[in-house]
Amino acid sequence: MSHETHIQELQQRRSKAYAMGGEERLAKRRAQGVLNARERLDALLDPGSFCESGLLATSYRPEAREKTPADGKIAGFGAITGRPVAVVSNDFTVMGASSSVVNGKKIKHVRQVAADSGMPLVLLGESAGARMPDRMGAAGRAILGQDPTEYLRDRRTPWVSALLGNCYGSSTWYACLSDFVVMRKGATMAVASSRVTELAIKQAVDAEDLGGWKLHTGTTGIVDVAVDTDEEALEVIKRFLSYLPSHSGEAPPVAPVPAGSDDAMADILDIVPESRAKTYDSREVIRRLLDTDSLFELKPRFGKSIVTGLGRIAGRTVGVLANNPKFKGGAIDVDACAKATSFLVLCDSFNIPLVFLADQPGFLIGIDGEKRGAPGRIMNWMNALSQVTVPRFVITLRKNYGQAYLNMGGGRNSDEAAAWPCADFGFMDPATAVNVLYGVRHDEDPEKFQQLVEQINQDNAPWALASLYEAKDVIDPRETRAYLKRLLAIHSRKPSGGIGAHRLACWPTSY
Repeated sequence: MSHETHIQELQQRRSKAYAMGGEERLAKRRAQGVLNARERLDALLDPGSFCESGLLATSYRPEAREKTPADGKIAGFGAITGRPVAVVSNDFTVMGASSSVVNGKKIKHVRQVAADSGMPLVLLGESAGARMPDRMGAAGRAILGQDPTEYLRDRRTPWVSALLGNCYGSSTWYACLSDFVVMRKGATMAVASSRVTELAIKQAVDAEDLGGWKLHTGTTGIVDVAVDTDEEALEVIKRFLSYLPSHSGEAPPVAPVPAGSDDAMADILDIVPESRAKTYDSREVIRRLLDTDSLFELKPRFGKSIVTGLGRIAGRTVGVLANNPKFKGGAIDVDACAKATSFLVLCDSFNIPLVFLADQPGFLIGIDGEKRGAPGRIMNWMNALSQVTVPRFVITLRKNYGQAYLNMGGGRNSDEAAAWPCADFGFMDPATAVNVLYGVRHDEDPEKFQQLVEQINQDNAPWALASLYEAKDVIDPRETRAYLKRLLAIHSRKPSGGIGAHRLACWPTSY
């Protein structure tokens, strides 16, 4: 046969692969307002940058070979704003993007190239789970476990997952291993589908209750952000990656500083009440500290008494971990502990300096927290913090009590520590401390009670900590952004070039 004949056959095979699961199935997705797997790649990647790997792959089973173009998972490499990425986009129109022998090989290859070449891995999930009969019987068992590092997270490069439909099997596993997860409302993520679950537990199961966005953003904390459309999800992925380096061996990119970023601190005294009994939303403080419009909050519906977010100060990426008195008065519960720990792991793994903004009354105590292992979660946080090697700066805004003082970077758990003049470093609220220490109640002896409160307040003021050089400085709240800018400039001069030791690189992604 001539070259022309061979080339025609190649073109025919390519056309069949590009047709995916067929026009009928593609039209159904369009009617639902949902992008198909290739449209998602078009929206995510720079135009013309996609280099596909495995276009002509199909199922290895003869009966399925002709109906599995690209074997249900479109894989390859591209670029996002000029930076290389590796991608896998699941094609639900082909056998529900179920996991098979061949497409598993595609994922392995792309994942390995991403790690070796220093590229983020983006996984656009939508999957019916494991493909039957590929996984059945002795032959199916032999398929499993052929890649002993498939579920290893050594955080050499960032992993991002999008949950964009029914996500079971590998889409679930990779989401749980990822550094960032975005979910389209209406999608589900679970170990198995509601139908399979109903059969297993012999009762009706609602898909939303089993694995919807409210569950995973508010209860499990697995999902960082929920959005309304595929297009929004892809834009969120682009934004998240803009804060991170392409791999752990380089510092995050530096962005231009929007005009007027230094002016936002002017009204900070109006945002934070001097009275420690009054609440406020610490995100308003964070927005003023960061470059204009640079706050990218993670897990806003989970562990709400802690705010975690990426942002920029003078163009440099930072991670902000702040108590939020708007929720539970800032008291730190079990979910907030898990949220804080996972954020420390993210920032340390990818060379992002940490800024702690402390304003907390301690840990939320009670029977529910003890049943959920609160002491272990508190120590997980401390264990992680003790291994962090990126710069850590802590600013105490108002109260900073008890053991949580250490979790929030107090003592030698930060590189630089400063406080606002109204800061209180007591072990607990002064009114409570008077009762505990002296057995005096306000309604029994108001005058003596107030004298003792004032005495304790004096002992807890920031001046004593500054005189012991436990606080490096006491600063005017309006100077906080300028102070952090100076610290970042100083600590970025380390001979390592801003690259940490990554002691948390293999920390569990959930625990």
